[in-house]
Amino acid sequence: MIRGTNTHRVLAGGSMCALLLLTACGGGGGGGGIGFPPVNTPSPGGGNTPAPSVNQGKSGPKALVVEIDGLTHAALRDAMAQNKVPALQSLRLSPAWTGGANGTPSEQRTTDGPGWATLMTGTWAQRHGVRWDTNDQRIDVKLAPSVFALARQNNKAAGYKTASVTAGALYPLLLANETGTVDSAVDCAGADACVTDRAAQLIDAGYDLLVAQYGAPAAAAASGFRSDAYQRAITDTATGVGQLLARIAQRTANDSKEDWLVILTTGHGLDTFGSASGLQDNDGKTIFIASNKTLAAQPGVGAAAPADATLLTLASATDIAPTVLRHLGALPAAADYRFSGQALQASTSLRSLSAKTGADKRSIVLSWTLAGATTAQVQVLRDGKLVATLPAGTTTYTDPIVADSDGVYAYQYTVVAGEASVALPAQIAYVKPEAPVTLAPTLANGLVNYYTLDALPAVDAKNASTLAPWAADANGGSLVDDGFQAPNKAKALRVDSTVKNASGMAGYRLVQNNDVTTNPAVTAFTIGFWMRTDNTCSQGVSNGGTVIGNKNYDTGTNEGIAIGLFGSCELRFNTGTGAGVRGEVKGMHYLSAGQWAYVAMVIDKTGQTIDGYAFDPVRGVQTGRAALSPTLVAKLGGLKNGIGLNEDGSGLYYNRQTSSPRGAMEFNDFAIWNRALTSDELNSIFKSGQPLSTLP
Repeated sequence: MIRGTNTHRVLAGGSMCALLLLTACGGGGGGGGIGFPPVNTPSPGGGNTPAPSVNQGKSGPKALVVEIDGLTHAALRDAMAQNKVPALQSLRLSPAWTGGANGTPSEQRTTDGPGWATLMTGTWAQRHGVRWDTNDQRIDVKLAPSVFALARQNNKAAGYKTASVTAGALYPLLLANETGTVDSAVDCAGADACVTDRAAQLIDAGYDLLVAQYGAPAAAAASGFRSDAYQRAITDTATGVGQLLARIAQRTANDSKEDWLVILTTGHGLDTFGSASGLQDNDGKTIFIASNKTLAAQPGVGAAAPADATLLTLASATDIAPTVLRHLGALPAAADYRFSGQALQASTSLRSLSAKTGADKRSIVLSWTLAGATTAQVQVLRDGKLVATLPAGTTTYTDPIVADSDGVYAYQYTVVAGEASVALPAQIAYVKPEAPVTLAPTLANGLVNYYTLDALPAVDAKNASTLAPWAADANGGSLVDDGFQAPNKAKALRVDSTVKNASGMAGYRLVQNNDVTTNPAVTAFTIGFWMRTDNTCSQGVSNGGTVIGNKNYDTGTNEGIAIGLFGSCELRFNTGTGAGVRGEVKGMHYLSAGQWAYVAMVIDKTGQTIDGYAFDPVRGVQTGRAALSPTLVAKLGGLKNGIGLNEDGSGLYYNRQTSSPRGAMEFNDFAIWNRALTSDELNSIFKSGQPLSTLP
């Protein structure tokens, strides 16, 4: 792939080998069938060649989507306010978001590859399959066909033409598995002037759907958002886009029946250093949508981007593809609708569609929000089949699932409200009702500490430990309804680490009378509990949050044990020696945000192993094992100061690790055994949902 030059290559006629630019595909040719000059020949700028006074191609609805890497919503809004981008002043600009929902299968990195795949498909990574920015990534076009493919499939007009013009070398590769959907694919090899020139020529030639991508602001962002280089890149890019808008205006003047939708956007936000961190913070998730049309379901036009979770109530990157297809008359019907977003022309705004497993472990609870026109009935489709018609204004539906056996099952839901449709893939770790599960009676064996957490102050049913705030003047504990199905419904302990004292101490601490980590008579032990995180897994970024720990968790190599919560709601089960060595299970356990999961750490001192378990109602049973050394076993006691809940073994983790934000974690039925529980015993806890207090 040629990068960093003004060389560009074009191949027209429907073969996606042009996207790969391989010699074997005929990539050396420059002919595109619409009068392009040959490769390596300087071409006139798009704004310097007079627009034709008579339109080429057919009339009717057409669309131009422009993706600008590195242009943030704040920078564009500021430039428009100061009239630095006069060509864009008429566009309706609003903040929007990307990255999927954190802590769910839809979550994706806020970087180039996933962002472009979402723009092309209107879906998140769980469908389009692009998770990194590497050259081996490809959009799963069977699950997530591109906007080009759907425009062709649902618009049979003769002479229908599509095109892409990109400056970034990564983007053509992502659609390399989809053939015959793009008539002209132009790789401008890093030259934004080429993007303007080629896109202008394609507009003149009468193409119906055109996606253009600029990259100069991204290259300049590292020098700072206020730098001359960045401001100049914004101005230059806006000038180029303005030339495309001028070509469109000329075509519209030539033919009043020509109707153009123009959308400007970017693939992801940038951090304060001008880099794509890939994180699920607001900096990374904030993008923009700017349109030449008034779109009823595009909130926040002219407003600043929210600095909190209300960002997720706005339009998203997944709305762009269905918006374009609706304008082109090519939006799929509800039975075939697979977009994670909605068409923004709709008078109804359908947002925040989510799915969680019901307390009975054999139903899926869907919820969403509605705004705008809400007088139409709401329909719910599962795998393309209508399963429910609900009264107007309904915002939740519980779908009973019937399956032959226990297991993880996946479904495709579509919710339709008036003109708006949104789809969501959902999973359930299903437990068959015909085989009711009870707690294994052996769970009473070796149980040394047990807290029901149904009341405060918390009391150990075995009278062998204490559980209280780390600091009396920082009691961040409160009771919440646990949400389990009756008759087991009771309370749970919410530990909020934002409640801290003057020294920054927070969280709860469990102190055993007989510490299983250090007692030589205890050859194995298990720590198990139910836990639920908030919907953003806010603790799971940067250095991670401490779910439980008896160590200084500034590094996993410090001596002691910990369970940490990291990005994407990943759990890591950790031990360390204090001498730069750790034994850790990671990359195998993920929580579903907002849902109760059973978590267990099993350490066999004699066998020198650590096992991590996460029983999640969506992701199912997740297990992992790591080997321990004799030195690691000898250091399991950590600071010998108790086990922190939503803190480490010092009570000051978040005070030291300020980039790991404080927040709430919820705990229920916390127990410690002086033996290694079996997987069958742990399965019985999860499947039954019963508290250990129901044991004989």
